[in-house]
Amino acid sequence: MKRVVVLGSTGSIGRQALDVIGHSPDEFRVVGLSGWSNAELLLAQCREFRPEMVCVSEGAYRDFRGSPGPPGARVVSGASGLVELASMDAHLVLVGITGIAGLAPVLAAAKLGRTIALANKESIVAAGDIIEEQCKARGASIIPVDSEHSAIFQCLQSGKPGEVSRIILTASGGPFLGRSRRDLEKVSVAETLSHPNWRMGSKITVDSATLMNKGLEVIEAHHLFGVPYESIVVTVHPQSIVHSMVEFVDRSIMAQLSVPDMRIAIQYALTYPSRKPGPAERYEPWMKGPLTFSEPDTATFPLLRLAYETGKAGGAAPLVMSAANEIAVGAFLDGSIGFVDVSEIVIRVVVRSPRTCVGTLGEILEIDAWARRVSGEEVASVARRRGS
Repeated sequence: MKRVVVLGSTGSIGRQALDVIGHSPDEFRVVGLSGWSNAELLLAQCREFRPEMVCVSEGAYRDFRGSPGPPGARVVSGASGLVELASMDAHLVLVGITGIAGLAPVLAAAKLGRTIALANKESIVAAGDIIEEQCKARGASIIPVDSEHSAIFQCLQSGKPGEVSRIILTASGGPFLGRSRRDLEKVSVAETLSHPNWRMGSKITVDSATLMNKGLEVIEAHHLFGVPYESIVVTVHPQSIVHSMVEFVDRSIMAQLSVPDMRIAIQYALTYPSRKPGPAERYEPWMKGPLTFSEPDTATFPLLRLAYETGKAGGAAPLVMSAANEIAVGAFLDGSIGFVDVSEIVIRVVVRSPRTCVGTLGEILEIDAWARRVSGEEVASVARRRGS
């Protein structure tokens, strides 16, 4: 049986991963789980899957160890606990946690030569070169779990790396496709979280609405597949049926299509290189209507353009952008700032980004802390203006 660790098991990706695993109980053994704020769900997952180790937040550690507690599992906590969990004896580590918190566990798994099913794009954005180096040195491999990067990964099986001409990332456009910048000044959190196709966590849903998610995916695709930024394009595809495409030098284009169900990408990562019957609905082309594509509106949604710029600049810029976005999105979700403020704050912080290279985890965390502090100051300034 394949031994699997699931980081972020109470989040959207983690829950769906356990759903996939639950459909194949004879193929997978869940040996580690981590959850942060939803202790009740995490405990229920522990009772169902009986992991050997479970990681919780430091605040929940004492209560979680008490009665009734997870049956037969060792309980660890905090950032060090995530690293310990990622370092378990396992065939595959699925990283479903969001933000910079995913970086240290990814590096820990890479150093041990594990297969990493990756749904944490922020770690690649912050430290893509470092992760690549560790994977090459230790024989680790990354199988992307994002629907777009999973689609690219699958399409690349049709050719050789030197035969790739372009990567075409598809974007749904989110709930505000076709809106003007002025329209977006008054949109609510509830409207932003009403994605037309996908049911995801709050942070990634906001990122989808601002197109920041697609910008992060551009940087991630550059690192994962070794393709220059000039050869990565984004097209808006509202139906979310074509999850991405790869164009080869002969102008053939391979596309991966399916209903918008993350379990397909998750299962592919879990079972690769094999394919297994899965729980997702079948796509019937004659029932879903026409498939359309258009150029993204980077004037209304400037964070996609910013991601290309920071990716090409390299150094600390992508890390600062990602950290600033986390802080700004959190402030929007708690009502401190408006939707348009998110992109404006991120742009202002990136302009102030130190022109430096990052080569170690310590340097990354230091710059990340700087970006979060400066972003917090920007949020406070905007919040004061809104309140006055």
